[in-house]
Amino acid sequence: MLEEGKAEELSRARGRFMCCVRKKHVRVGLAETLSTFVMMVFGLGSVAQVVTGGGLFGDYLSINLGFGLGVAMGVHIGGKVSGAHMNAAVSFTMCVLGRLGWKMLPLYVAAQLLGSFFAAGTVFILYYDAIYHYCEGNFTVSGPKATAGIFATYPAPYIPIHAGFLDQVLGTAMLLLCLTALADQRNQPAPSGGEPVAVGALVLLIGVSMGSNSGYAINPTRDLGPRVFTAFAGWGSEVFRAGNAWWWVPVVAPLVGGVTGALIYKALVELLHPVHTDKELEHGEGSSECVPLDQCKKGTAEVCVCESSTH
Repeated sequence: MLEEGKAEELSRARGRFMCCVRKKHVRVGLAETLSTFVMMVFGLGSVAQVVTGGGLFGDYLSINLGFGLGVAMGVHIGGKVSGAHMNAAVSFTMCVLGRLGWKMLPLYVAAQLLGSFFAAGTVFILYYDAIYHYCEGNFTVSGPKATAGIFATYPAPYIPIHAGFLDQVLGTAMLLLCLTALADQRNQPAPSGGEPVAVGALVLLIGVSMGSNSGYAINPTRDLGPRVFTAFAGWGSEVFRAGNAWWWVPVVAPLVGGVTGALIYKALVELLHPVHTDKELEHGEGSSECVPLDQCKKGTAEVCVCESSTH
């Protein structure tokens, strides 16, 4: 009788747990946390390997690949549940554009911070011996054996605050401009199922072209979570003072850049798409502005802008 009571109580507890998990907010929060965690473990792990290996186990391109492929894996994990933003600038921009409710923003930011924080802790544990050996136990933020840069971004010595701010605005603007284009079903969106590769390639592209000035954080939660972790893990408050108190730049500038990039695409491309009737849309007409070559009439002034149209 006692055992039956325990089994019934266990069944009820399991039912309550599953009911909680089925709730949208819980599912979104868990998916966003896990996707961010995976992305950051791969990204920070690649940095740790390059830094502690002294160039023997990779170089700057390895870091770009680590973050790019990490983002792709993160999109695979949470893409259909939370959208796998993994970036507060993306979530904030989606709210500004009306594609995400403002009441969801704190949940996304909290999940991203949590995922980034735990990812930093995971990489710290994994590479603790290598980091300790590399810097001889002296955890510093700057200098020839600095290791704080494994976890958070810091500007190059020649970069003043205003230039670094512009760097982050431009990098994040390019990110959201291209993400908005990849999601535009009236233009040339990423193929169904190919979104993770497209987004990962975009992050890789930004890294190899705009990363040397300040490490291309382009993500407030990616930078702040690990920075807070390092403050507690041995690097101290210097992580907030270094680079002329650089820490706020990768938090604020990406928010400005993300909205700017998305609005530029909407103003110059998305809002200028031709308006089609419901009948045209039902028959698949008007889904693209391209004119196939076989439909071009000789002797007309009509311009054929592409060889084939995809639907």
